[in-house]
Amino acid sequence: MPTTNSEWGFNTTAQTVAAAYPDAIKNRTILITGVNRNGLGYATAAALASQSPSTIIITGRSQAKLDESLASLRTAYPSVTFKPLVVDLSSQASVRSAAASVLAWPDILTLDIVINNAGVMNLPSRTLSVDGIEMHFATNHIGHFLLTNLLMPKILASTAPRIVNVSSIGTFVSPVRFSDLLWNTPHAVIPEQEKPNVGMLAATDLLVTDDTTYIPFGAYGLSKTANILFSVGLNKKVGGKGVRSFALHPGEIMTDLHRTTDPAWLAMAKERGTKVGLKGDKSAEEGAATSVVAAVDPGLGGEKEGVFLEDCQVSAKVPSYAVDEKEAERLWEVSEGLVGEKFAW
Repeated sequence: MPTTNSEWGFNTTAQTVAAAYPDAIKNRTILITGVNRNGLGYATAAALASQSPSTIIITGRSQAKLDESLASLRTAYPSVTFKPLVVDLSSQASVRSAAASVLAWPDILTLDIVINNAGVMNLPSRTLSVDGIEMHFATNHIGHFLLTNLLMPKILASTAPRIVNVSSIGTFVSPVRFSDLLWNTPHAVIPEQEKPNVGMLAATDLLVTDDTTYIPFGAYGLSKTANILFSVGLNKKVGGKGVRSFALHPGEIMTDLHRTTDPAWLAMAKERGTKVGLKGDKSAEEGAATSVVAAVDPGLGGEKEGVFLEDCQVSAKVPSYAVDEKEAERLWEVSEGLVGEKFAW
């Protein structure tokens, strides 16, 4: 299913998109994870705030970072209520505490739009969360899986709610590695269908041998595949109740997401990407545009069509394993096991 504005693309800004759909935003309640002043989440919040939603809940790991964003947002959009929510998505206890707070807020009766934007990338060494889960998977997927499902009562109380999962073309790097989510098994013995894209990795000098276990960019790519499969799973589980979920690639944007990426490697990868025709970097405002399309464009709505967007349009550039319903169901069951709770809506 196409988006409403086929002329939008790489350089379209989030403010432009939001201004096209004022009725889809006005008086709505929105939650955005991973908001800091110089990031994609902030640009998304600012664009949506421009069209007079009732409330925007912004989440982050640091109260100081949230306060910095709040000061700027409240000055620019004084008529909008902004509520901060501290949550460490890598910690299930933190997620449960944050969700309990939102469910208890008497002034938040519904959640109309949830944008799962937060993430980590290219952690240089294999790191486990406090719950014993590989950190990319814990933060980028499991935390959002748990938070979204815990908040589902208020999501389902909305009329036609949207759940947006910010993914990446990093999905091409790796399928979900169900046999080794901890990344501690040698590459040689990983099932063929779960192995990372060694050719893509080698193109940026990330060489994989038979003995290789942890691959930072691979672990990131796995988590980005999980983001897309989560949208597929949500459409299957709660699509019949009016919920629509979309995943997206925002583009290459120089934000704090790259704080753990080796600068020399990043510069080299960008240079090689330009040589093979990649479009280069976007601003945060351009990157946030596709998130806003996914959140409010009334042209989107198919249960399967349009589950992945790029440059403000539905994209066919997504690996089959990232939109496979059986893989989505398997991921849902594994995720329930890791959080110790089943969700039936």
